[in-house]
Amino acid sequence: MSSVKNNYLILLAILLLFVTCREKQVKSATKSVAEFENKLPNIIFIFADDWGYADLGIHGSTFCKTPNLDKMAAEGMDFQNFSVVNPVCSPSRVAVMTGQYPARHSVHGHFASVESHIKRNMPDWLNPKAPMLPRMLKEAGYKTAHFGKWHLSNTHVEDGPSPLAYGYDEYGAFNLPSSLPQMQADSTLYKTITFVKRNKDQPFFINAWLHATHTPHYPKEKFLNQFTHLNEQKQVYAAVVAEYDARIGELFEALKKYGLDKNTIVIFSSDNGPEITSKNRLLDDNSTGPGMGSFYSVGETNNLKGRKRSLFAGGIRIPFIVRWPGKVPAGVVNQTTELATVDLLPTFLELAKKEIPDDYKSDGISIVPAILGQKMDRNKPIFWDWRFSSNRPDFWPSAAVQENNWKLLTNSETERTELYNISSDWAEEHDIASENPEKVTELLEKLNRFQQSLPKNPPHNSFSRMREFIEP
Repeated sequence: MSSVKNNYLILLAILLLFVTCREKQVKSATKSVAEFENKLPNIIFIFADDWGYADLGIHGSTFCKTPNLDKMAAEGMDFQNFSVVNPVCSPSRVAVMTGQYPARHSVHGHFASVESHIKRNMPDWLNPKAPMLPRMLKEAGYKTAHFGKWHLSNTHVEDGPSPLAYGYDEYGAFNLPSSLPQMQADSTLYKTITFVKRNKDQPFFINAWLHATHTPHYPKEKFLNQFTHLNEQKQVYAAVVAEYDARIGELFEALKKYGLDKNTIVIFSSDNGPEITSKNRLLDDNSTGPGMGSFYSVGETNNLKGRKRSLFAGGIRIPFIVRWPGKVPAGVVNQTTELATVDLLPTFLELAKKEIPDDYKSDGISIVPAILGQKMDRNKPIFWDWRFSSNRPDFWPSAAVQENNWKLLTNSETERTELYNISSDWAEEHDIASENPEKVTELLEKLNRFQQSLPKNPPHNSFSRMREFIEP
């Protein structure tokens, strides 16, 4: 009898031991799931330069090949109603950095020389004390880096601040103030991959701002050889696009290699539409240095009106592809949800689980629901303030507003106003202002209130000491 009792006690002890171990396994597994769910995602924002909406194969390019970006879209979401809030580079980048319209910081056009800034009533660099995305993410526990084009000042300005003053832990850039070392433009994504490798064990944020397809063009023979069937202009442009598409593919391979693919959200976009093509290679007014100029800038818009420097869709509606395996639905095309560059700061802060600072007011909204595939109704208009319109046919608007997919473009000096319904007229082909006078009045009033809220002059703490030597 005692033998049976002893066996029973042994079995009971084994059972208790099994249950205890099982509870520990369940708790450990639950903890691992919770840790995964609470893990902050890495964020990489790739900002190309002067890429047209249709410079991607998936957007109907007639001669460019972008297999890696096409694959990125197939594995993520392709937003086709995304706009930058200025049709040139520097102000477009200010919107990314601050989440506010660039005119609120008196950045109306590209940063150039101090003399040029004075004439255009601009600062000499973006005020580093302004609300800043990298600084906010750094406070949220992110390692922050900027690689590639800067252009929040210019090499013509000697004494502008470095990217470190804006909240970055590390940078390698060009188009910096001339007192700072300038990196090679084509090393942007290589530096990005190296940073990913070094920081794979902590959350990181990278602004990877490409030079391509801005002038001057420096196509490499390896990629030129892929397009010998094209004419010279298209061959050069396609080679430049293909090179950076290939490097984006290398970045995705690196993320997989280091086990970061599923916890990294990558976004690809451009700062404005394609450059205006020069008709004469010898009279190339739009090139920014030695090399192949805008004669070779033959980017495509898929018949959208306007190009760079225009407030029509061809100048401001640009690619916006979001990939985050397991989180962002794969292969989805969204042509209706209105998104803009001012939305990136509040979006990235939500992903980083960081509260919006009490003293900060964004002009954008968090688009996290949209990138997760959920329906999202925008509750803020999108505004454009552009002070350098021209008499070209599609370059006359100097201001615009879009709300609920109604887009109004206007120029107060010429007293010209047009209205489009993007929902039914995505290419802005049919002006319906005369049929909708109440909507025109409503949107003009909102645009006027926005413009009245803008500062009259730039902040003095963003002025170069070089101004002392320039006659007023």
